[in-house]
Amino acid sequence: MPKLSCGAVNLAHVGQAVELNGWVHRRRDHGGLIFIDVRDHDGVTQIIFDPDLADVFATAESLRSEDVVRVAGRVRARPAGTQNPKLPTGDVEVAVEHLEILNRSLTPPFVIASDDDVDENLRLRYRYLDFRRARMQHNLGVRHRIVKAMRDYFDAHGFLEIETPNLIKSTPEGARDYLVPSRVHPGSFYALPQSPQLLKQLLMIGGLGRYMQIARCFRDEDPRADRQPEFSQLDVEMTFVSQDEVMTMMEGAVRSVWQQALNATIPDPLPRMRHAEALRRFGSDKPDLRFGLELIDVHDVFQGAGIKFLETASGGPQAGQRIAAVRFPGGGTLSRRDFDALTETAKTFGAGGLIWIAYAPDGWKSSIQKLLDDERVERLRTRCEAQPGDALLIVADREQAASEIAGRLRLHVAERLNLLDPKTFAFCWVIDFPLFERDAQSGEITFSHHPFTAPAPGQEELFDEDPLAMRAQHYDLVLNGYELGSGSIRNHTAAFQRKIFRKLGLSDEAIDDRFGFFLEALQYGAPPHGGMALGLDRVVMLACGESSIRDVIAYPKNQMARDVMMESPSPVSPAQLRELALEIKVPAKSAG
Repeated sequence: MPKLSCGAVNLAHVGQAVELNGWVHRRRDHGGLIFIDVRDHDGVTQIIFDPDLADVFATAESLRSEDVVRVAGRVRARPAGTQNPKLPTGDVEVAVEHLEILNRSLTPPFVIASDDDVDENLRLRYRYLDFRRARMQHNLGVRHRIVKAMRDYFDAHGFLEIETPNLIKSTPEGARDYLVPSRVHPGSFYALPQSPQLLKQLLMIGGLGRYMQIARCFRDEDPRADRQPEFSQLDVEMTFVSQDEVMTMMEGAVRSVWQQALNATIPDPLPRMRHAEALRRFGSDKPDLRFGLELIDVHDVFQGAGIKFLETASGGPQAGQRIAAVRFPGGGTLSRRDFDALTETAKTFGAGGLIWIAYAPDGWKSSIQKLLDDERVERLRTRCEAQPGDALLIVADREQAASEIAGRLRLHVAERLNLLDPKTFAFCWVIDFPLFERDAQSGEITFSHHPFTAPAPGQEELFDEDPLAMRAQHYDLVLNGYELGSGSIRNHTAAFQRKIFRKLGLSDEAIDDRFGFFLEALQYGAPPHGGMALGLDRVVMLACGESSIRDVIAYPKNQMARDVMMESPSPVSPAQLRELALEIKVPAKSAG
């Protein structure tokens, strides 16, 4: 008797005796018959119990959701009109002749047979039950196919998959390291890698040419919907390559993944835009291109209007200012209360306020009605290509702030208009990033991405006189408003890499302590090299149409960075601490 999976039974098996193993998915009692859907990892098959087989039927009456069963019976075609076209097995059923209950189940804390929303912490607390649901089965299956497609692509292009260690030296890359105390060397610590950045560069110095890895990485930062303390990334590095060559290789990988894992085609080539252009048109260096509604500069329309609070901003980019407008299709019918709510939303984005103009059927209306005239309002309408019934949302501020606020308003409008289709995949490259930026809190110069990125050709002379004007050989791959990954051509000379570290405020002593091994390696004929990393969890999240990477990771932490199933992190015993020469000093709680 063949043993079949619960997704494999079909009309070709009619008349055959088969064995099925799985979980009780759903139960229905009709006209003296018991119908049960039995489920395994491969699908669902309907089985039927006839009261003529009294012993089997009596046992079947005791079955409840998630009991584990083994059944044997004969496959038959379902009666006309009872087929289920939504199931691959929907044309058949199995008339059970033998039933064995392999294990009983407690009543699950949520319904396994439904994909109804369940509190996330409850799903994570019982993750092993959540795995049984169709959503998680689908997402983890897509993840497997994506990883396989990545490995197949890079293998076909001559890359070696090389594992790098998870216990390394602490060389912070912008986030806090997870530290691991050494029992053998009391008082010393390993760090878990934030990325294999230096390790893969050392592989290139070692002449290995083409490296890839599905790497585990760790960052001690606050969790968000698209962040986790531990995550996976596709990590790639190559020698003797240009920026365009790396981008072409990675673009081919993404195209192959989408074709192999999702049977979907993406544009060839993918669009590219400069960093400054992305900020100007979309208010973000991660532009969502699934819809239009680009930001429109309107500072000149307000010049000479005599509006005091716009006087500075109307000077535009030459004054370091911007007045940006976002078109809201259909927004002309909103009430004043609606616009007040939009103003409050803009304030949460950092705006001091919001100017709105509604082109309503009975004439235009505005939050600054008394300060505008018909001619200026019409110029704004023409500039922004607003149609009758539309509205304009206008932000005035310093150039960068106005761009970012207007960009967030653009996304807010798109969300209200249901323009963010998760089944649409709008990729683009963003290039020509600044090499350095000024830290908003300290005011000090820091790197825009990481300190191993090489400047654009011909930019080295700006290093001492105007470092903030330097551009980087850096590139980001963006999908639907998310950064999928970043890459760059690397600094491959020790002298210039040391200059970068010094620019970031590190002393030579600190440089040698943290990066001495790497600078030494650069002095032994390091070749030009570059690469990229893609956030695997984020790739899968977007491919599955999910909004949180926790729904595509088997065992994620929750929003408080806790594993609520294993109750981790957790205290350890005093004996374990003594072995590591550690003492725990918990900060005292404040009296207030």
